[in-house]
Amino acid sequence: MKTAAAPISWGVCEVPGWGHQLRPDRVLGEMADLGLSATELGPDGFLPHAAADRARLLRDYGLQVVGGFVPVVLHDPDHDPLPALRAMLDSFEEQAVVVLAAATGRDGYDARPALAADGWRALLTNLDRISSGLRHQVVLHPHVGTMIESAQEVARVLDHSATQLCLDTGHLLIGGADPVVLAATAPGRISHVHLKDVDAALAERVRDRQMTYTEAVRAGMYRPLGRGDVDMKAIVTSLTAAGYTGWYVMEQDVILDAEPPAGTGPISDVRESLSFLGGLG
Repeated sequence: MKTAAAPISWGVCEVPGWGHQLRPDRVLGEMADLGLSATELGPDGFLPHAAADRARLLRDYGLQVVGGFVPVVLHDPDHDPLPALRAMLDSFEEQAVVVLAAATGRDGYDARPALAADGWRALLTNLDRISSGLRHQVVLHPHVGTMIESAQEVARVLDHSATQLCLDTGHLLIGGADPVVLAATAPGRISHVHLKDVDAALAERVRDRQMTYTEAVRAGMYRPLGRGDVDMKAIVTSLTAAGYTGWYVMEQDVILDAEPPAGTGPISDVRESLSFLGGLG
């Protein structure tokens, strides 16, 4: 397995007011201490914007970039997202996967508007335009609080778009899809994987609108791999059998209230998740 990390596992997030944000030197240093060799970029501004400066910093920690999360409004019929997206991706590493999310245009992931028929047409058209119009590999990331969240919405994308998916095991489960079934039935549409383990009871409360997404993350909805309700082994087995050769990016979203003492905090959960993945082989 090609295993990578992501800054969100250390609480580094693009959402304003998400929580205490750790410095890059601590996050990257702890990734390196765990023996990781690859990471996603994290939110805009976390790492240097210029690709050369970013590569120099990551090289100091023995890390390479494998992808970056890019939220973009795709459903507005009067807005063309491609020019701004092309400009944004000028600084992306050539090998980095563009992990695209169908953003609502609002901050955060606790609420979203309904998507009308013309919005669906714009979204599906833009997905295919972006996938074919960029030099980077593009995948759509179904994500709670975006325009593609539920099982029905994921199915509609699969049926009416050629865009590849990021299989995010946590967001799919929270949205009501079954990541195990998706990995088994549509492995050819999966080009990037985010591994999240989830407390299914808290996920159900988010799905039923009894809790916001942020409240559930703060309550510990994401668990170290192997301690939640996602069948990771079944997913990896299906993808391996189908010939998947992409990255498995560990993401256990967390909200920090303060700087953890050295050697404690998110690194413990990431270490446990790495140990679990090692046992799958």
